[in-house]
Amino acid sequence: MKITQAEFIISAVKPHQYPEDALPEIALAGRSNVGKSSLINKLILRKNLARTSSQPGKTQQLNYYRVNELIYLVDFPGYGYAKVSKTQRAQFGEMIERYIRDREPLKLQLLVIDIRHEPSQLDQQMYKWLKHYEVPTCIVATKADKIPKSKWDKHIKMIKQKLEADPSDSVVLFSSELGIGREQLWEVITEAIAT
Repeated sequence: MKITQAEFIISAVKPHQYPEDALPEIALAGRSNVGKSSLINKLILRKNLARTSSQPGKTQQLNYYRVNELIYLVDFPGYGYAKVSKTQRAQFGEMIERYIRDREPLKLQLLVIDIRHEPSQLDQQMYKWLKHYEVPTCIVATKADKIPKSKWDKHIKMIKQKLEADPSDSVVLFSSELGIGREQLWEVITEAIAT
């Protein structure tokens, strides 16, 4: 996809703050520090629109980015970060579950997983939620540049097994550093918003 425009719109906490223009939404979920902000920046070819942070757990709302006046990329708070209080974690969980369950413009959920590590319990729980609520899902294995190319297939297989992934879900190998997977992920997104 040719990116002509990309802008940050809002950090939303409650449903009444979500945009109401009914553009299709592509949401991103994953552990803190899995590289969601870098992935967004690489997708839209902008350096710092989604702020990357050396401090995990920085995103605490749903961050909406509008691309080409065509879709929203919606960045979830990263999960699994210890410095966030139990109460906050519970609130994140409720906010995300409500969004997944009730948000009509949601066309595709990207479950972002670091290719170097086995999916965590929280990754598995998120995937089960998505399946339970019948949300179209694409698994994105980030940081592909951090392991040798010869190990990519083995690690992808391990991710699929650990998640008990539905064979019909797309899996995209991605590297924000090298741009690997960018075109393929846009194809998956474009297909999702066309249905």
